[in-house]
Amino acid sequence: MSGKTEAKLVYMANQIARNLKFEPHPAAALADHLRAFWTTAMLRQLFAHLAVHGDGELDPVARTALAELAAGHAPPPQTRATDPAHQGADAG
Repeated sequence: MSGKTEAKLVYMANQIARNLKFEPHPAAALADHLRAFWTTAMLRQLFAHLAVHGDGELDPVARTALAELAAGHAPPPQTRATDPAHQGADAG
């Protein structure tokens, strides 16, 4: 793992959090997005980075969303884009 990769993942999580800040439940929307669209490896790298460096670099929405994911809480789909009932269970 390179430090640049983890820094980029923090940047991306913060960027998505800023884009979702006007959603009714922004942290849940971000957690839903990360669970639906990020690979397990991406999340694993981000959590490993946070374990070493803390979450001080994270936007408050991203901090809350990642804490929920780390605790094993998976939010229900927040948008039709991540709802299998609308999109199907297989993206391929």
